[in-house]
Amino acid sequence: MSSFLATALLGAVAVQASPSLFARQSITALTTSQIDTYTPYTWYASAGYCTATQTLAWDCGANCEANPDFEPVASGGDGDSVQYWFVGYDPTFDTVIVSHQGTDPSEILPLVTDADIILTNLNSTLFPGISSDIEVHEGFADAQADTATDVLAAVETTMSTYGTTSVTMVGHSLGAAITLLDSVYLPLWLPAGTTFTTIGYGLPRVGNQDFANYVDANLYLTHINNEEDPIPICPGMSLGFVHPAGEVHIQDSGEWAACPGQDNPSTQCIVGDVPEVYDGDLSDHDGPYNGVTMGC
Repeated sequence: MSSFLATALLGAVAVQASPSLFARQSITALTTSQIDTYTPYTWYASAGYCTATQTLAWDCGANCEANPDFEPVASGGDGDSVQYWFVGYDPTFDTVIVSHQGTDPSEILPLVTDADIILTNLNSTLFPGISSDIEVHEGFADAQADTATDVLAAVETTMSTYGTTSVTMVGHSLGAAITLLDSVYLPLWLPAGTTFTTIGYGLPRVGNQDFANYVDANLYLTHINNEEDPIPICPGMSLGFVHPAGEVHIQDSGEWAACPGQDNPSTQCIVGDVPEVYDGDLSDHDGPYNGVTMGC
């Protein structure tokens, strides 16, 4: 986790026995300054929608201008069969940035509500040593596998070039799902002592109870949900899917509520606020997240 983000959020979190695991003990409102700490990363998530050519040149309008000192290292994807992605270095936070493209809400909704959704084991070549009890959404796993080795190589190059040991992964929508799987994948291959932070926006459920428990035990994850966005309540818990902890829910009032635990049922959190897909509003999926609307 970047030291800047950790310092800003310590007032809202308590450290448990594992130094990588933070638990919010009750629903609390983030302060304005805590909310603002996420904004640079929100812009990086939004930039994930820009073409590989744009992000490699770091010439993508407001998304790039928001982090003007960013040093791009690699990019890829075609925005069609393979989601766009980019990797580079942020000198302000001394961290590698990894960002993945999301998708239009109308396109992801069928992917996460289909009753025939398959839970599958992680690829043992990409994820050596991961328990076979851990299962994830097959479509998300396939999308992550499409870019995994290229992203790993780019992260290794960036760490070596800039001498950093911090990796921050961001994404929105489908991009957030890919990013969460990257957050499990990259630590298996990068040196001991590397610190990892994951920030997802409009994150759908990615895996089963064992997956959520693994994430909670091993990763620092924040997933931010906007108002009545229905995507984060999909795929349904009845299909065996569970969200890890780390939810922040943006209320209609504009308050950002830090919700403890997995799939917190409080009406201040996404599961209680949007109990069924038809209770949601797809127009909330793209934001705004503290003034940033996802897209390029």
